[in-house]
Amino acid sequence: MSYTVNCSILLTDLPLLERPAAARAAGFDAVEFWWPFADSVPADRDVDAFVDAIRDAGVQLSGLNFNAGDMPAGDRGLVSWKGRCREFAENIAVVAAIGERTGCRAFNALYGNRMPGHAPESQDALAVRNLVAAAEGVAGIGGTVLLEPVSGTEAYPLKTAQDALDVIAQIREHGADNIRLLADFYHLAVNGDDVASVIENHADDFGHIQIADAPGRHEPGTGELPLQQWIDRSRALGYSGRVGLEYKASQEDPFAWLTSRPASRTGA
Repeated sequence: MSYTVNCSILLTDLPLLERPAAARAAGFDAVEFWWPFADSVPADRDVDAFVDAIRDAGVQLSGLNFNAGDMPAGDRGLVSWKGRCREFAENIAVVAAIGERTGCRAFNALYGNRMPGHAPESQDALAVRNLVAAAEGVAGIGGTVLLEPVSGTEAYPLKTAQDALDVIAQIREHGADNIRLLADFYHLAVNGDDVASVIENHADDFGHIQIADAPGRHEPGTGELPLQQWIDRSRALGYSGRVGLEYKASQEDPFAWLTSRPASRTGA
């Protein structure tokens, strides 16, 4: 089993640029991040510092989000956000440049919340245009755009795997094939999706898997979800990528659940 640590939600007691090294010290060889900057187009020195932190830690950047806005304030993406099209377009170029420098090839584009005063249909049309642009923007480095159902935000319209797959189908109709489902088993389960059925029918559509247990969004084993069973079945059906650890730590050692399988942190 090959895991990647989401350093935007884990190891948060450390400054962000120290987290890749902490993940490496904990035995992992890959990390992923939400957008790690305050702006869609950060200063070159800030990008350089982020890339250097990844390289110096000796880990692979396996996943990176496009800018999703002010996440603590409730924002969940710019893809369908009216009035921020130019900003999203500029962000695509930065994301692709970071991917080229780090070898990262998976990029999560959060869809964005429904906005008062705008028809959902117009937001969806904008999302299609922006997702096509994102897919085209990372295609040159062999990148893939990921689309994720999310829980906890009523205004976020993609809640089930099928919601995201319907959008993905539209993007592919525009000739952009490098877009896939990000199957976060926690979000799907909390939203009431039939995760086992999603795996049976769509494991070959997964571009990435992320996990957290429910209730609580904490470490595997702290809740009721059969996460290992779901991972094993996904792999049996052809999923060969990493599994993202995207949970909130509830223990001093957020990786203690893995201590009985130390080799599983970095390799199969």
